[in-house]
Amino acid sequence: MPDSSFRRVRMGQLKPMGRTADIRVGTAGWSIPRAAAIRFDPAGTHLERYSRLLRCAEINSSFHRPHAAATYAKWRDSTPVDFRFAVKLPRTITHELKLQDARQPFVTFLDQTDGLAEKRGPILVQLPPSLSFDPSVVTPFLDVVRQVYKGPMVCEPRHATWFSSAVASLLDRYGISRVAADPPPVPEATVPAGWPRVAYFRMHGSPRKYWSRYNEDDIATLAATVRSVPTAEEVWCVFDNTASGAAIENAWELRERLNVDSPLG
Repeated sequence: MPDSSFRRVRMGQLKPMGRTADIRVGTAGWSIPRAAAIRFDPAGTHLERYSRLLRCAEINSSFHRPHAAATYAKWRDSTPVDFRFAVKLPRTITHELKLQDARQPFVTFLDQTDGLAEKRGPILVQLPPSLSFDPSVVTPFLDVVRQVYKGPMVCEPRHATWFSSAVASLLDRYGISRVAADPPPVPEATVPAGWPRVAYFRMHGSPRKYWSRYNEDDIATLAATVRSVPTAEEVWCVFDNTASGAAIENAWELRERLNVDSPLG
């Protein structure tokens, strides 16, 4: 089995952090496969059980369909005080409208996710692989976003044109962090860029996307990378290799290696 791309990254590419970052480890969704159930308290819903051990989860279902504010509020109320949710922007905005004329859909999305209240973490903007960087589209979109939303936001572009210093500077100017992704669409995608105060890692599984489990060496290298992000005040690491149930095991392994605490009551 080929090595994952994160194992091929030399750690010299990142400098040690000058401060201790708040590190959150979780998965896309909060499903608990039967094989991993022994690690979790059996009482409660999957989310309640999950959130007693892991400090964050990524809501991906919002990409495909809307949820009522009451649904988000129910999820908020099911989790500890210290727990946070990242929420994926709807495909209507990213894939259908391709970031254009997106003000009303974005406001609607914000109104829905307001149900999470203080537990709403970063909004995740995952762009289609075919969407190239066009400043005449991206800049107006970011203007609209920042007119109505001041919170954390992360972007996972997948077209090579997004991975330049000029684009990173633009994202930084709008307070948007570029996701570090594995497997990476380009080599530069293995490290975060853009706004430096939030670092967000999305681990999709490698070599088989969404299926492959990261081995012990991969997790050790990822842990060193997570601890080495310069200037980050908050670091998220989300495992998206959920198809085989590997995500929850990898999240547990990374949490143990980083010695990250469980969520606070």
